[in-house]
Amino acid sequence: MSKLPLEYLKHILEEIEFIINELNSISEDDFYKNPVLKIASVRSLEIIGEATKNISDAFRERHSNVDWKNMARMRDKLIHHYFGINVFTPQASV
Repeated sequence: MSKLPLEYLKHILEEIEFIINELNSISEDDFYKNPVLKIASVRSLEIIGEATKNISDAFRERHSNVDWKNMARMRDKLIHHYFGINVFTPQASV
């Protein structure tokens, strides 16, 4: 049984809040020097993308103002092209 959209949206919001809270508290230079924060940020984006993919097409169509497709694409890029990922990409996504 799949989860309700609200459950996936809760996961998305939690990850967005984590990224924003963490990135607002440090400089860009400190971000690039902190491997743990870089990995955590990438993981949060992966979770956001995966949760996005699990939200029904009907729900996404009703809320077409959200860029669902690019949220999911970011997850795919992070997962499938890991070694080609530029650390600037995740921060620019936020």
